Order: sequence, then structure tokens, then C-alpha cells
Amino acid sequence: MASSLISKRTYWAVFIPLLLVSHTCNGFYLPGSYMHTYSTGEEILAKVNSLTSIETELPFSYYSLPYCKPPKGIKKSAENLGELLMGDQIDNSPYRFRMNINESLYLCTTSPLNEHEVKLLKQRTRDLYQVNMILDNLPAMRFASQNGVNIQWTGSPVGYTPPNSNDDYIFNHLKFRVLLHEYEATGVQIIGTGEEGMGVISEADKKKASGYEIVGFEVFPCSVKYDPEAMMKLHMYDKVTSVNCPLELDKSQIIREGERVSFTYEVEFVKSNIRWPFRWDAYLKMEGARVHWFSILNSLMVIFFLAGIVFVIFLRTVRRDLTRYEELDKESQAQMNEELSGWKLVVGDVFREPNCSQLLCVMVGDGVQITGMAVVTILFAAFGFMSPASRGMLLTGMIILYLFLGTAAGYASVRLWRTIKGTSEGWRSVAWSVACFFPGIVFVILTALNFILWGSKSTGAIPISLYFVLLSLWFCISVPLTLLGGFLGTRAEPIQYPVRTNQIPREIPARKYPSWLLVLGAGTLPFGTLFIELFFILSSIWLGRFYYVFGFLLVVFLLLSLSGPVSAILYLGYSLIMAIAIMLSTGTIGFLTSFYFVHYLFSSVKID
Repeated sequence: MASSLISKRTYWAVFIPLLLVSHTCNGFYLPGSYMHTYSTGEEILAKVNSLTSIETELPFSYYSLPYCKPPKGIKKSAENLGELLMGDQIDNSPYRFRMNINESLYLCTTSPLNEHEVKLLKQRTRDLYQVNMILDNLPAMRFASQNGVNIQWTGSPVGYTPPNSNDDYIFNHLKFRVLLHEYEATGVQIIGTGEEGMGVISEADKKKASGYEIVGFEVFPCSVKYDPEAMMKLHMYDKVTSVNCPLELDKSQIIREGERVSFTYEVEFVKSNIRWPFRWDAYLKMEGARVHWFSILNSLMVIFFLAGIVFVIFLRTVRRDLTRYEELDKESQAQMNEELSGWKLVVGDVFREPNCSQLLCVMVGDGVQITGMAVVTILFAAFGFMSPASRGMLLTGMIILYLFLGTAAGYASVRLWRTIKGTSEGWRSVAWSVACFFPGIVFVILTALNFILWGSKSTGAIPISLYFVLLSLWFCISVPLTLLGGFLGTRAEPIQYPVRTNQIPREIPARKYPSWLLVLGAGTLPFGTLFIELFFILSSIWLGRFYYVFGFLLVVFLLLSLSGPVSAILYLGYSLIMAIAIMLSTGTIGFLTSFYFVHYLFSSVKID
């Protein structure tokens, strides 16, 4: 037994480094779910997610519409924190597939549509809502042609409205095409790195591993008018004749009060050369790589422009003094160094305590916390650890990182407070403010939006139980860690200023320009370094697509950091938080405020 244990330890000690090296060379893929192989005839059940739209950001439950329900009732799938916050509601569905068996089946016929159901179907159709189905953790993909260009979408529409018509038609017949890759187990052992953890498929499981892998899931919706009397004689999963999608409107199923809608579907299995680790490539493919490179070049131009402005201002400011300094002899130079004048007077006032010193410490602490979360998240995503196959993993990881980085936030804020004040007195108030300032803003916005979602009966509304979970995470993890960081900050040495601050402050001159103009001007150029990448991020969110070009985002983040560390802390961190659309505007305010603070700090010194 001891020799067996040693051999196993030796195996893992030798195999794991080789595995990491091989993955380093060939690219490491973390699929987020265990590879599953199916045998011929094995039953596979599809799942349905919330209905989503590109016209509105309100998701709704799939079963809020009069669709067929599973024979054993509706069962919700287990969801993580990120999925709940994103509004996902994954349920089982009546769509049943049998591996590698092509068939056309009947589901159900609804009762006559009432006025409420007709109104709801028409509204969801005209708002371009999509039915999002999932098979083996792959979303259903649909291809549409628009102006001669093939466009890839996820999900199938609820219905459609013909041009110049007031009638709406429902898609009641779905054609599925499932792409398969035939897999045969070999002598090579398989490493699983999914939700079940890392493990090796044993020799006894190799026969079970042989079979078919699902590497693609496509859907083609149709609207077909059936005879309800004939269809009602059938039972669920009875075979029906395969149909072609009709082009005539009189052969399509209209949405009208009193109509009975019959739902059918057919499935076709097609063998593919796509291997299982690459099955997500079709979803993660983003067009416009040249545009991303243009965004990077644009960022570089903005940085060079900012550097040029700073260089010109610096050159014009110091050139006169340098010329005078070179013309003087050594005694005059020493006397000139002792008698500061002009722009050099800023040295004596730049580190003076600001009016709202506690707010400054709080914003610096929250900035450190948000920036740490953003940097680690982007790095992990850029190296492929934030797989979209694990839904909600990105948002869940961001929240966990934010919670545990509370220690760094408390430490940075309290140490800065001690540096400014010269004493640790009042550090508890600073630490509590850091722990409650930014999460409090997010919580207030989240609550206000949640009331709107509750009123709309949207699945995006956060349940009460999740509110208690978030509050527990806030006050049981984030707040204690922030206070611990603050306590460590009181024990750290204060930051030593490189120059001495004058005891008598200089007179603050009258402001030449309005505040809003200074704020707008200070934030315009740094914002130009990443506005193209923000366009792709927001477009992916609004259109329901996957954003997975984190390598470009990492480069843009580094360029933004070069254009101003303070702007990177207060801007990009806000833009990556859970309510990204709202937090972007909040981040812009914080970003511009930081520049205004710097301007105010330097404008408080009168320059002769």
C-alpha cells in the first residue's frame, strides 16, 4: 500500500508539471464543464433560459408565455451568484433529443389564446425577444441574413411581424441541428477540469467515455399553421411529418385571440470535425479585429498627445528659468535656490492637507480595492480562466475579489489618513466609510432598479433571499476585512513627503473657468483612450453576445494606466462592476472628479 501511495504521488509530481508545460505550449482551455460523451439513443434534455431582447434589457421567464411545459413539471436549475445578478433563470424544457437519431416530434397544443396571452405574445414579438435554449451547456445558435451578410445570433425569436402588416406570427416549429464529434477513448488518460474538480478517467470508464460529443447546437425557427383538431389527438413526443418552412402567410401560425397553437420540433444530428475543446470558438468569435487594433493605435495617439501637451507646458515654463540660471555664476545660483519664486512655489503647498481629507482617503481606498479587482479579473480572463461556459463565473469572481480586497482598501485609506493628519485618531471612521461608501452607492442603485424590475415582473429582479446573501457578504466579510486592513494601516509607518510643506498657505486665486468646463476638459482625452473598447463591451451586453477579447481589453487598460494612474483607479474599476451600464457613468464622474481635485490642488497656489 505504501509503494502504491508513493507511486501515485510520483505520478502526480511528474505528470502535473508536464501537463502544465504542454498546456502552456498549446494553449490552456478551461471549458467550465466536464466533457460528456453520449451513446447512440441516449436521451438528452434541453434547457431554456430567460427571454431576452436587443430592444430592451428586461429579461422575462420562458414560461411567462403560453409554451409547452415538461411532463414532470418545471424544475429550476441551480444557479450561482453571478447568474442570479445577471437575470438568468434556467429551467428544464419539454424538448427531448435522442443521440444520433433524427426525428420530428409533436409537443402540445395550447388552449384557445385569451386576450392577455395574445397581447403578451404580440408585445414580446414586436420587442424582438429571443428564446434562449441550452443543450449540453451550449446556447442555441441561429444564422440570419441581413443585406447579404450572414449574422450570427444566440437564440430564436418568439415570432415575427411581416413588413407593412399589423399581424404577428409565432414560431411554433423549431428545426434543430446538433453537431457531433465521434470520440473514441485511447490509451491516453483524460484529465477533467470542470465543475466536479480535476480528476482522471480510469480504465474502467474508457468504454463509458467512448461515444459522441456535442460540439454545436443550431436552431432554425418556422411558423407553421396546423389543424388543431387533428393535432390534439396526438400525445407528446408522437412522431409527425417533417415540414418545410412555409413562405406564404396564410400557411403560418397567426397570433390571434381564440387561436390554438400547436408546437412541434425536429432534430437532425450532423457529424463534425470540430473537437470538443474548440466548440465555443463559434460563440466567442468577434468580428472587427482591425477595429480593436485601431482602438489601440487611437489610445497611443491620445497618450502621445497628452505627453506632448505636458512637454510643451513644461518646456515653456522652465525654459526661461533655465536660461537665467545658466547665465548666473555659482554664488548667484545658490542664492537663487534659496529664494524660490514663480512656479517653484508650488513645492511648498502641493502636499498641504485638503479640505475634505477623509473623502480623499475613502476614495483612494475604494480605488485601490476596485482597481485590484479589475486588474486580477482582466488578467484571469485574458489567460482564459473566465470561461463563458461557466455562466456567471466572471461576475461571481469579481464580487469575491472585491470582498477579499477590503483589507487592501482599509490599509491604503488609513495609512493615507495617518500621513495627512499625523495621527491614527479617527481611523475607525475612515475604515467604516471605506467599507460602506462604494457598496452603499451600488446597493441604493440596485434597490431602485430592482423595484422597477419587480414592477415589470422581470426575471432580472433580485429575490429577497439574494438580498440577505449580499448583505451577509458585505457585513460579514467585506466590513471585517476592511477594518482589519485599517488596523494594519495604523501600525504602518506614515508616508514620508519628499518636500517640506510651508506653514502659511498661499492665497487661492479667483477661478478663471467654470467647474463643469474643467471637469469636461480633464476627462475627455483619457476617455478617448478606451471609448472604442467600451463600444464593443456595451454592444456585447446590449446584443446578448459574448465578449471575450480580454487581451485587447488588457492592452487598453495598460494604455489607460499610462495616461493617468488616478483615472485608471477611479474609472475602469467602476466600469467593470455588476451594473456595468450605470456604473460606467458613475465611474466617469469619479474619474473626472479626480482630475478636478488635482487641478484644484494646484490652482490653490498663486503662481507669480
